[in-house]
Amino acid sequence: MKRDYFSQNTPSDRRFGEHRSGTCMALIDGRFLIWMAQQGAVGTTGESVNRQGLLSLLSQALQHSGLDVDLRRIYWYSDRSDGLIIDDQIVRLVQTHDADGGASLLRSLGHDLKQLAEHHACDHVLVASDDERFLATIDEAQLSGLSVHLLADESARNMPQMVRTDPGWARLLAQADRRVVVNSQALADMLQGKMPTGMGLAVEDVEELRKSMHEVITAWWADEPEDLREDLRDALQISRGIPQEVDRQLLLRMRQRLARALSLPEKKMLRETLRAVVSEPAVTASPVPVSDGFPPDSDE
Repeated sequence: MKRDYFSQNTPSDRRFGEHRSGTCMALIDGRFLIWMAQQGAVGTTGESVNRQGLLSLLSQALQHSGLDVDLRRIYWYSDRSDGLIIDDQIVRLVQTHDADGGASLLRSLGHDLKQLAEHHACDHVLVASDDERFLATIDEAQLSGLSVHLLADESARNMPQMVRTDPGWARLLAQADRRVVVNSQALADMLQGKMPTGMGLAVEDVEELRKSMHEVITAWWADEPEDLREDLRDALQISRGIPQEVDRQLLLRMRQRLARALSLPEKKMLRETLRAVVSEPAVTASPVPVSDGFPPDSDE
């Protein structure tokens, strides 16, 4: 039976495996995030972050960690007001770390985490802090059924080394359900007042991802019957939109390949790669000579 690229039926491939979904809140220690941003690039300085792009950056980092969640709101804890009023972001003013050793932050952020857990206000919480004193509060929230993830830089990819160099933060990160690694250069750009662009990936990671997408798409394309190829070529000439069935198939294959969901910019890259593959000229096989039943001529 011929498949229809424009069918609206939902395939059984919606079972995506071990990826997590649900709603999420972010509790961000501004002082800690600025410190991480300063580590992002040599010579980076600054004492404030452009929060305009923060929700997008954190959403991408969550997706790269296999958390296909709806980031509803960010709570921003800082000892100074940056004067910005941004949708879906709440500012909590706390005492300076020098004034009380972080006790004010501990109370404010810890209270909010407990409230979210007690009221079952969300499924996931992303915490950005390296204060080991949050261990007990995080553990209590997790015991209530809340998934608590911790934001980290690339150093979290090597936990054995972190145990040696920063055992306090290593203990805190080990308590997290997942360690959500954010791209340090993207953070550094925010510290310099820039809006984050792209996918928050290093250049070499982007190229590796593009290569993986091309391999997945070309393998899928090679298995498609020629009549369906022609249908898709015609469809893309008429409209820039990708047929839903094709989109679902390729998103599923990439999710299985990467063991995580694609971010919105990555989905755009996938669709652009598909268009490029579809528009490539078909390779025409060399004609096979028809035998007349007689052996070929020989000069001998």
